[in-house]
Amino acid sequence: MCGIFAVYNYQGDIESYRQRALYLSKKIRHRGPDWSGCYTTGNHIFSHERLAIVGVESGAQPIVSEDGNIVLCVNGEIYNYKHLQNGLKNKYNFKTGSDCEVIMHLYNEMDTELVQHLDGMFSFVLLDVKRNRVIAARDPIGITTLYYGWNSKMPGTVYFASELKSLNEDCDKILAFPPGHVYDSETGETKRWFVPSWWDGERVPETPVDYKLVRKTLERAVRKRLMAEVPYGVLLSGGLDSSLIASIAARETDKIAAGVKSEDDDRIDETGPTLWPRLHSFSIGLPGSPDLIAARDVAKHLNTIHHEFTFTIQEALDAVSDVIYHLETYDVTTIRASTPMYLLSRKIKAMGVKMVLSGEGADEVFGGYLYFYSAPDAASFHTETVTRVKNLHYADCLRANKSTMAWGLEARVPFLDKEFLEVCMNIRPEDKRPSREEGRMEKYILRKAFDTSDEPDVKPYLPDNILWRQKEQFSDGVGYSWIDTLKEVSLTKVSDEEFAKAGERWSKDTPTTKEAYMYRVMFEEWFPQEACTASVVRWIPRADWGCPEDPSGRAQKAHDAAYEKKN
Repeated sequence: MCGIFAVYNYQGDIESYRQRALYLSKKIRHRGPDWSGCYTTGNHIFSHERLAIVGVESGAQPIVSEDGNIVLCVNGEIYNYKHLQNGLKNKYNFKTGSDCEVIMHLYNEMDTELVQHLDGMFSFVLLDVKRNRVIAARDPIGITTLYYGWNSKMPGTVYFASELKSLNEDCDKILAFPPGHVYDSETGETKRWFVPSWWDGERVPETPVDYKLVRKTLERAVRKRLMAEVPYGVLLSGGLDSSLIASIAARETDKIAAGVKSEDDDRIDETGPTLWPRLHSFSIGLPGSPDLIAARDVAKHLNTIHHEFTFTIQEALDAVSDVIYHLETYDVTTIRASTPMYLLSRKIKAMGVKMVLSGEGADEVFGGYLYFYSAPDAASFHTETVTRVKNLHYADCLRANKSTMAWGLEARVPFLDKEFLEVCMNIRPEDKRPSREEGRMEKYILRKAFDTSDEPDVKPYLPDNILWRQKEQFSDGVGYSWIDTLKEVSLTKVSDEEFAKAGERWSKDTPTTKEAYMYRVMFEEWFPQEACTASVVRWIPRADWGCPEDPSGRAQKAHDAAYEKKN
């Protein structure tokens, strides 16, 4: 991934503004420490901070077409770029080896419809100089981050940036660019382009689970994400989701390194395992934490080169303010989980690794959070999964992107693959919904899809104690004392008098705990402008299901319940 800062139709001297633009772009240089680019034409300016993963030697941006008519900045990865290049109607002289350049040529042939053909995670801003037109788009679920803003003194100007911090000084209105949408300056409208069959959460699917299809599509999703010309690895918490991704990545790495072909060979770039045939895994936690212990078991089973890191409570507390600066949110659960991930990402990048696979998204797709046990019926269960997937860009996607990109590390999330979502979001909720009475634990169908106990010729994907391990949210799994200490610290930092007046200080999203109050204060220290709160959404379990407000898995009634695996 990379960092984008672009201004369309600047109402002033663009060359004089160039130094200002460079300053604002530099605020997100952590996203792209490998190279910086800036291009002006007319009254438009495009800046780019590059993290080189594919086309390392020749993929600098902004990319400008040979005739100077198209200017393009992209953040993300297009996994099917070779397939798209082969499908172009006209011949083009590609200036780079990047996976992103194909976007400008697709634009020449199919205008904004090009977004329908992209398979990947992406945000981009494209300028058509002849038409004095800018279009911008974001991937279906919002794995990459993108914001746009306006200054009331320049009503015809639109600002775009990968992070809020590049906009808050110059814009008095800032919004998170909605995932699955495309903006067109000719109409001034931002329209949804991603409308999958499952998008209507009120339509309850009736398709029974196909375990082999679930397995096949997830394996395909992982394989395409092994595209890289740099060292890569997997984040391994020892929980089900990250462990499955690690297991599949290890298998697919071995297959590709051995020359085993797949049905997608003509569609995806499999450079990663060819260049880096041994898989590395990374875990973090407090000494003796549940995640560290489980991750060791997984790494041993998979024979990965495993790297285990520990942190102290004080080190994590010292990092919280910086974490909030990078996250650009005051949401409690996001901050809790992001802090260990932020610390781990720094360690990983220090080892020379630039890309990791991660397990975000499975809990939303399969209803894996423990509060889902409290769903009153199957229809409500399904609707909640759709809502959670739609809001991932405010929570887990934001966390995974910004916690890692704070150190120039790219995270890829196979569970949010378009094809995988199409399969799994259309499974009937009766198959997904956990039930203590029936011995069906959370994410049962995902576990069952990779349970090879009845396939004697297939090596187990995971040890049984991992495959059937109870859900632990990352902020819990790194060590229970992490969240407990955060709560205790907030009690000393926020007085009763201050907390009693929280509603007077903040009428929107009034903090309901001292921990939330503490984070809100830290957020305002970095982002005091009123416009900065518009993009923040808090992650809270369903109170109307009788769930406690605290998002920790330990706060839910289902935690620590005993399960009997049933076939």
